[in-house]
Order: sequence, then C-alpha cells, then structure tokens
Amino acid sequence: MSDFSLELNEDQLQVQKWVHDFAENVIRPAAQEWDEREETPWPIIQEAAKIGLYSFDFIASCYMDPTGLTFPLISEEITWGDAGIGLAIFGSTLAVAGIYGNGTPEQVAEWVPQCFGTPDDVKLAAFAVTEPDAGSDVSSLRTRAVYDEANDTWTLDGTKTWITNGGIADLHVIVASVDPELGSRGQASFVVPAGTLGIRQGQKFSKMGIRASHTAEVILDGCRIPGRCLLGGKERLDERLSRAREGKRSSTQAAMATFEASRPLVGAQAVGIARAAYEYALDYAKERRQFGRAIIENQAIAFKLADMKMNIDAARLLVHRAAWMGANRKTFSNGEGSMSKLFAGETAVWVTEQAIQVLGGYGYVKDYPVERWHRDAKIYTIFEGTSEIQRLIISRAISGLHLR
Repeated sequence: MSDFSLELNEDQLQVQKWVHDFAENVIRPAAQEWDEREETPWPIIQEAAKIGLYSFDFIASCYMDPTGLTFPLISEEITWGDAGIGLAIFGSTLAVAGIYGNGTPEQVAEWVPQCFGTPDDVKLAAFAVTEPDAGSDVSSLRTRAVYDEANDTWTLDGTKTWITNGGIADLHVIVASVDPELGSRGQASFVVPAGTLGIRQGQKFSKMGIRASHTAEVILDGCRIPGRCLLGGKERLDERLSRAREGKRSSTQAAMATFEASRPLVGAQAVGIARAAYEYALDYAKERRQFGRAIIENQAIAFKLADMKMNIDAARLLVHRAAWMGANRKTFSNGEGSMSKLFAGETAVWVTEQAIQVLGGYGYVKDYPVERWHRDAKIYTIFEGTSEIQRLIISRAISGLHLR
C-alpha cells in the first residue's frame, strides 16, 4: 500500500501555477469591468482558448487525472480571479458532465469537442434542467420529449430557466421527461446541436452576482432532433424505463448523474472565492492602522482571520475528498459530494461577509473587490442544489430514510 500523502504531484503544481497566472494577469484585472457590463466576456474566453485553457484536450486531461484533483485545483484558481468570468469560461463543462454522465463513448467523442470549438471558432455549451416550477424538485419537470418511431426523431417542448449560457450556446444538453408518471426515473438527456430549429433564448436575468456569466431561459417549441441525440441511446432508455415501471431500482437518473459529478467542482469554485476574500482581508489587516497599530494586532481581527483560514482549508479538504472519490468510483455513501458543495458554499458566503467586516466601510464600496466577492458567493448556496437540498441528501444517506 502506498504511503498516504496530501502533496500535489509535479504536473498538478505546474497546471495550478499556469491557471493561477492566467487568473491573476488576465481575469482579475478585468473582473470589475465585466461585472458592471453584465455581458459574456468573449475576449477573455477567446484568450483562454488561445492558450489551450478552454479546450476539449485540456478538459479531457483534467478528467483523466486518477486523483480527481486537477479539475478542482483549476476551478479554485479561476474563481480566485473572478467567479463570473470563471463561469463564463467553464460553464460549458456542465454540458460536458451531462454528456459524460449519460452518453455512450461514441456520443462523448462526437459531442464533447463541439462544446468548445477551436481557438479560431470558439463554441459554448449549456446544460438545462431547471424549470419555472421545477427547481429543487427535479422529479416534476414538465419539458416533454416525444419519440417518433417512424422517423427516429424526438420532439422537445417546454421552458428551462436559470440556464448558464442558455440560448447563446451552440450546443444544449436538455433534460426532459419521457414518461411523466415515473417522475425523475422517467427522464432522459438530449443533445440539441447548433442550428436546430425550435430552440431559442427567453428572458435574460439581471443577477446579484456572477454577472459576467450569461443566465437565461431556454424555450423549446417543437424542437425536433434526430434519434441519435438521445444520450445513452434508445435501447438503454427503454431498459431503464421498463425497470422503473416494474418497480426495480435504477442506477442512474439523467440529472442526478451530472450533479454528482459536478458538486465537488462547484465546491472548488466557492473555495476560490473564499480564498480571494481571505487573502485580501489578511493583507488589508496587516496594512490598515488604527490606534497606533495594525488592526491585525487586535484579537478581534486576528481571530476572525484565523477562523476564515480554518474554514477555507476544511472546505478544500472536503472538496478534494469528494473529487478523489468520484474519480476512483467510490460510492458517496454518506453524501460526501453534497458535503463538499454545502460546506464550501456556506464558507464562501461567511468568509466574504467577514472580509467586508475586516475592511469596514471600505468593504462596502465597489472601489474594493470584497463586496463583489460576497455577491458572487451567495449563488453557491443556491445553484447546483440549494444548501437545504444538500442537507436533505446527506441526512437521507446517513439515516437510510427517505426524509422530506
């Protein structure tokens, strides 16, 4: 048995530094501008594509890391730069996770590269689950997928909401109900390729935070796609539906397979925001002088910073454990994926609030970045499963009861 170690290997350290340099030199200097513009930062996405950061090859190499840590490492560094821009760059990976989690190897090979395009022709992708009346309750999706056996086509109808890259993406992964009576077990994931008729953007949302990330409704109105766009294929879907109708357990559900893979990555993003706020507050506390001394010399400030650092490190360890478990196909028997996302998200909100408190009035104005980090942090207790849903998942896992 190999010795236990928390040290990163040389490849991970090199990638971490490479991404950190991009975050420090390209993302962070532009963060305030794109937050105020509330637009997709195409020049930065294109720059990321130019250096190979936004690319199929890079994401594939991250997924291939047997430790599972490379993707969380780069996610933390990117959102250390700025969460909104980070989501604009890596929002496409939600669709990638949907394709990986539900598709066949042939579908992965065909569709995942199209989520990124090339440095000269950058593409975006979107993953669409949430609906106006189906947020935390994924089982009540109303978007329908109807199969036409004669023509081997599927027709999608419905409205999705709160979708990252929704409507502007070149490729959408849509989770829809095939058999509403089966709830979440009657759902499937579909790829809607670029140029497909019957899909369009609805309302674009003006948000409190992550404002550089495009969030909008996706309207599906008679959206017809070929049969091959059903992720996993018709035979596998029919088998899964048959098992569900017989009351047998199913190993996967269309949306849940994606969320399970993405929760540690979302947690890593939250850690990046928290770390940015902590580091800024620490530097400020060393420089700011009141009553003849640096404010960090006061226990009230020093203890606050100690608690911030402790919680950030604890959150990162939970994220890395869950990412390692996912990469090594370990069962999340106690809701470890949800633990990582829950604790990291709530840590980001708390740490950024404490950073504002350390800066005092300066923390409340836009001349300093901590107020933006606080606005960005809040979404991490809401999207990809609210804190309440994460606690429900964990409590069900540890109790063996179907708690409500």
